Amino acid sequence: LSKLCKNFCLPARKDARERNANTKSSFEYTEMKKKIAIIGAEGQMGKWFSKYFVEKGFEVIGYDSEREILNKSVTKAKSLVGAVLTVEYVILCTPTKRTPEIIRLIAKEMRRESYLIDISSLKTKVVSALSKIPDKVSPICIHPMFGPGTKKLKGQNIIAIPIRDSKKEVAVAKSLFPEANFVTIDATEHDKKIAVILGMTHLVNLALANILAKDEKISLTEKMSGTTFKAQKILTASIMTEAPDLIETIISNPEIRKYAEEFWKDIGRLLTLIQENKSEEIIKYITSAKERLSKDVDLEDSYKKLITMMNSIEK
Repeated sequence: LSKLCKNFCLPARKDARERNANTKSSFEYTEMKKKIAIIGAEGQMGKWFSKYFVEKGFEVIGYDSEREILNKSVTKAKSLVGAVLTVEYVILCTPTKRTPEIIRLIAKEMRRESYLIDISSLKTKVVSALSKIPDKVSPICIHPMFGPGTKKLKGQNIIAIPIRDSKKEVAVAKSLFPEANFVTIDATEHDKKIAVILGMTHLVNLALANILAKDEKISLTEKMSGTTFKAQKILTASIMTEAPDLIETIISNPEIRKYAEEFWKDIGRLLTLIQENKSEEIIKYITSAKERLSKDVDLEDSYKKLITMMNSIEK
């Protein structure tokens, strides 16, 4: 009997250990696959982040209250709260004006040691909501400075806005987006800078888009156009692909008012100078602007890049 046990029982125990080890390994692999919920998964940025995290090996849970989620690699959640209950990360790809309320609704339902990530374009109200979420959840407040057409993350800028623990929050953000360039800034300064970076560019191009839309001979205008108009039209038209509610949010930034008023005042001044035929004053205005801008910007290099860009497009 002793010999029988030695011959048959021990191998059986070894086989059991191997099966257990294999089962454990499979279990550990499943556990290691991180989960992220994308709220607003079928919006433009929601689709981008869904694809990005699927490719990074995450299990992606999607929820969208307005559109059917078409990405087959995304698990569709039946409810907003259901989407966030068991995941480690939640990223909000929702309209900026609705984001603070969504934060209040889901933060208390999230698991311990999870991360709530906001990507909205304006931060003051969102930061206020994030600062009040339960301690069990860590807030991550970022602003990706790229759009849904971006193919590669390398070289793209992401702005990080500290909420509680700047070092930890930036570290987590960098772990999720390791190829991006990060800039850290507070919410107030963020909204001031974004008023110029996005607000003024959208405001000016929106007005120009309206002028172009009224041009009954736009095809003739395009045939006659040179490098400057072609580049400007591409920029104007591309901005008009953005969701109307996003454009409205960007140009409704309270910080934009002083820049817009200064812009409007300068246009009025130039039009008056033109009407009064004051060429010297106009040249003085142009020269002054050029000299001040050239202190920080290589104007000649900018022109070369414009030509290179347009030549590349027209090939």
